[in-house]
Amino acid sequence: MEKILVICDDVWHPAEVIEKGLASLGGEKYQFEFVKAAKDILTPEMIEEYPLIICCKSNNVTSGNPAPWFEDTVTEVMGGEFRRYVERGGAFLSVHSGNVFMGDSDGVREYTDFVGNRFLSHPLRCRVTLKKEKDHPIMDGVETQFDIRDEHYQMEILAEDADIFLSSVSETGGIQTAGYTRKIGDGRLCVLTPGHTLSVWRNNQFQRILLNAIAWCLEGEVAVK
Repeated sequence: MEKILVICDDVWHPAEVIEKGLASLGGEKYQFEFVKAAKDILTPEMIEEYPLIICCKSNNVTSGNPAPWFEDTVTEVMGGEFRRYVERGGAFLSVHSGNVFMGDSDGVREYTDFVGNRFLSHPLRCRVTLKKEKDHPIMDGVETQFDIRDEHYQMEILAEDADIFLSSVSETGGIQTAGYTRKIGDGRLCVLTPGHTLSVWRNNQFQRILLNAIAWCLEGEVAVK
């Protein structure tokens, strides 16, 4: 059974959504281990114990503490450490609030450069249509398009090597990138922007994407045929 580290819990994205959203997906194949107070728990040595990290956390210590997670000279694992982890063969999946990083601190810049995007904004929750952009292992078994009700993230894509496989469309948010992959050194990175509500995490099509993304990051066969 693969142990997967899940980093979650911030002011606008409580851990309960992620924990309940992943509860039915582990099965006998994956064991999800959750960390909320990442600032005081994670070390470079600790993250090396996991073949995959799923980040569903923006730049807050926890849902009850809005102070920055990334604090120069204090936080031991920031963007630079995550990049080095992936370069050495680790895998990283950034989902929804894992892509809500703004600001000019060294730690935030390292992280946005690593994941390859910068958060801009989102309209109020609305109907969002997710559309397949290309054939990709992460889209195997997934419908060409389907609707969810979610926050529609508007992102600036920084990574020139982003391999975009999923887009999102809404009346208020326009057309946005919703999913892409990158290969960094010997490892893999995937970004998914949907996932604010539990109903999205429990959506059958989104779960297929999640499981396929996990398998792709771990360089295994796709989870759904």
